[in-house]
Amino acid sequence: MAGRRGPQAGFDAAVIDSTDILDGRILIVDDKEANVRLLEGMLRGANYSCVASTMNAAGVCDLHREQRYDLILLDLDMPGMDGFQVMEALKEIEHGGYLPVLVISAQREHKLRALKAGAKDFVSKPFDLAEVLTRVYNMLEVRLLHRETRRLYDQVVAEQKVSERLLLNVLPRSVAERLKGDPGIIADSFPEATVMFADIVGFTGLSESMSAERLVVLLGEVFTLFDGIADHRGLEKVKTIGDAYMAVAGVPVAAADHARRAAHMALDMIGALERFNLRDGHTLKLRIGLHSGDVVAGVIGKRKFIYDLWGDTVNTASRMESHGVPGRVHLSDATRDLLDEDFLIEARGTVDIKGKGEMRTWLLAGRSPAASG
Repeated sequence: MAGRRGPQAGFDAAVIDSTDILDGRILIVDDKEANVRLLEGMLRGANYSCVASTMNAAGVCDLHREQRYDLILLDLDMPGMDGFQVMEALKEIEHGGYLPVLVISAQREHKLRALKAGAKDFVSKPFDLAEVLTRVYNMLEVRLLHRETRRLYDQVVAEQKVSERLLLNVLPRSVAERLKGDPGIIADSFPEATVMFADIVGFTGLSESMSAERLVVLLGEVFTLFDGIADHRGLEKVKTIGDAYMAVAGVPVAAADHARRAAHMALDMIGALERFNLRDGHTLKLRIGLHSGDVVAGVIGKRKFIYDLWGDTVNTASRMESHGVPGRVHLSDATRDLLDEDFLIEARGTVDIKGKGEMRTWLLAGRSPAASG
């Protein structure tokens, strides 16, 4: 944005408004009172509104920590602590590596050394009014541009972190990293996995006697409990569909104990919902189905990404849930064969599964007394 012209003729601040430049904080550091008064007069006469000064070089760092000056006019030739030592001390404060220092010296041979030490520009004594004002204005503009660039960079980084957190709430980390590198279709085959579907029995009836807002809060509380269990047991939450919860073990990272993980999670979920009911006075129950087999997992499309599963294993797991028993975990033969003596399993018999026909299924009754986990 173009602002009004600065103190030097012919200069137009095209990016930083000249009002901001004239409001920049300036510190004059010189051990000669006459020089301090001369520079203060020059700057205030050019409408700079925030001009301070000190003749004590040792106090510059403390002043800068407190005021964060946009420009320091620093005399190099001072007793006790010279300008070079002041610049070294300022580097401990300006961690970004930018020293807002315009050095002042009657010895022009110090110019190169001062610039190597971190100074951004150089003014010689005796002072030339036009030169001082031009260099001060340019230095302040660069400083403000540097600060604005840093602010925008920090803002971009912060927004990127938020975006990454949101992305990781939707996709597994490994998949999110792949998608950032190649935004095409991701589809991976997993020969062994266990898919879980869980449905809250009685939720429809509850919705008739509860406001939509309270219903959403309740569902959020329950699913948050399930999310914590999934993290603890090493399952990947796939999605929620209404009051149904879907997760998978062994995807996107293969796991030899995928059936055990899913079985433990299913039992944990039932226990968590029972405790939730006792606390809040509800009578909700879970109907859970598990099936093990091969799946394809990935991300398709270009908008509203979701990590999903496909294959007959998914369909069969869904049928295990829909043909299950409220408050119980319904297992297919395939999942039952992968569980060991750590689990208590009851035969349910043969069940006519929609779209699958007659299937022998089982109920997961709990963990054996000697089981760990």
